[in-house]
Amino acid sequence: MSEHYHAIVWIDHQQARLFHFDAEAADREVIRSHSPERHIHHKANSIGSGHAAQDRHFLHEVALALHDAGAVVITGPGNAKQELIKYIEHHDPQLLPRVRGVETLDHPTDGALVAYARHYFRSSDRMRSQRE
Repeated sequence: MSEHYHAIVWIDHQQARLFHFDAEAADREVIRSHSPERHIHHKANSIGSGHAAQDRHFLHEVALALHDAGAVVITGPGNAKQELIKYIEHHDPQLLPRVRGVETLDHPTDGALVAYARHYFRSSDRMRSQRE
């Protein structure tokens, strides 16, 4: 269980990097997908959409890792962040009110990701009622 209120997750289809943090410290956790081969390209005259099925176990592990956060921002380069939001909406709805934003970020370093999150919440927290 983390002692930090804020969290950020950067997710793609291979892994999720999570940071629970405050102004001085950050705890890092990496969760890897159990089916990391996700680069699927649709070929002409083939059957199916060319999209691999969601790794629900992976999304479940990520959602569980966010349970002790009071405020979360979800980031990533592609549609995995949207898949995580849909998973949370359907399977873990009590977590949804704590998701403060979904942002597109390419492939930041860990330090850049935590710096982004601190800046994001510094701005976001000023806009929220202090009575929540």
